[in-house]
Amino acid sequence: MNESTKLDQFEMARPRLLGLAYRLLGSWADAEDAVQDTFLKWQGVEASDIRNPDAWFTTACTNRCLDILKSAGRRRVDYVGPWLPEPLQTETVAGPEESHELAASLTTAFLLLLERLSPKERASYLLREVFGHSYEEVSETLDLSEAACRQLVSRARRTVGKDASRYAPSKERQEALLAAFEEAVSTGSMSSLSTLLSEDIELHTDGGGKVRAALRVLSGRETIEKFLLHVLCKTWPGYELQKAEINGRQGLIAFENGEIVAVLSAEFSDDGMARQIFITRNPEKLGTLRLRAHHEISNGGLSIN
Repeated sequence: MNESTKLDQFEMARPRLLGLAYRLLGSWADAEDAVQDTFLKWQGVEASDIRNPDAWFTTACTNRCLDILKSAGRRRVDYVGPWLPEPLQTETVAGPEESHELAASLTTAFLLLLERLSPKERASYLLREVFGHSYEEVSETLDLSEAACRQLVSRARRTVGKDASRYAPSKERQEALLAAFEEAVSTGSMSSLSTLLSEDIELHTDGGGKVRAALRVLSGRETIEKFLLHVLCKTWPGYELQKAEINGRQGLIAFENGEIVAVLSAEFSDDGMARQIFITRNPEKLGTLRLRAHHEISNGGLSIN
């Protein structure tokens, strides 16, 4: 196999590997590093010795991600305030049914659910449930028995639970929430927003200790309305708000003097009420958005356009 063919093989797999790595790591920068490390490793092997290059790519990338997760776990012990995955501006390229499934596996809420799993539970669950690998393929990737992989997936399903197939709100419902949020922070009136929030709604704000943000997850409609009124209403009226698809959901990107300073998205319960709001303010997690990059979702993979 010549070098050009070898490169082409990897580039065809790159979007799928990025999709897997981002879901495993919750960080686009780390995902790109993991995939690049996989590419460098691929350059160092004799391709003719590899019976199934796609399986080799998956195994090498997954194992690199598992190594990164070990060090990431240690860093998160010292993380200041709630941790949220790095937000991506997305564009889903698929039919309606596939579009919902792909978007659901990229939402901030789903990625937070994955944080409850051990690294190998997370890997086995994603390979099986999102990327459709057989248990035989999962076992080869993780170098475990099929029985062990079945147990990992079973435990992951119990932990993630029925939240894994969350209600898919209509675009109109999502945009109604965003409009009500804009009204609330610009005028201080919570009347419209209050009708769209569940009683036990949660607000996650990630500042990473670098900018001002709540240091714990806030719970309850009344608590969150007070936070909006006494905190966000003092700063957000000065922001320019731009609508965008964020991790498969409708969201807002906040600009101050032309710079991105925050990203907001939400998750909904099956009664159409918002049950989680996510605001990312950590500047280190807004770098990819600053590049104005759109991440195209197709067949589980991610590519930049």
